[in-house]
Amino acid sequence: MNDKETKLEDKKEVIDEVKNVTTDVAVSTIDKHGRSYATGKRKSSIARVWIKLGSGKIIVNGIPSDDYFKRETHRIIISQPLNLVSRSDRYDVVCSVSGGGLSGQAGALRHGLSRALTGYEPELRPSLKEAGLIKRDARRVERKKYGQPKARRSFQFSKR
Repeated sequence: MNDKETKLEDKKEVIDEVKNVTTDVAVSTIDKHGRSYATGKRKSSIARVWIKLGSGKIIVNGIPSDDYFKRETHRIIISQPLNLVSRSDRYDVVCSVSGGGLSGQAGALRHGLSRALTGYEPELRPSLKEAGLIKRDARRVERKKYGQPKARRSFQFSKR
């Protein structure tokens, strides 16, 4: 009985030690070409993002971002992680985006870019995390229900 209690206490001490060890070790993930890669997702869009040191160009599917995203709001969304950590003129961004519409693609690119920045410079993670740019936006389109024209809209009620 006493032997079992000591084993249990030893296991609890080991578990407490493991909990105290921080798992957020700052490690940069840069490949042999000097790039950091990350994947971003939003709605049904997926963005594969590579960043490297450069002059601040953003290329989306082989097209400059100003030509690919016509709306100013989309361009603001894309540049949000770089502007937040004041690195907009320091990195070149090359990405391929697929699926969904332009708003979803812009959100996926923002998510991938912030994850790639943390891969290149891990010390930027707290400021990006505080702004909510690292976490994936899990909101999806609600499904259409049967007996209704849309997800929440119902047919007009007729009393007579």
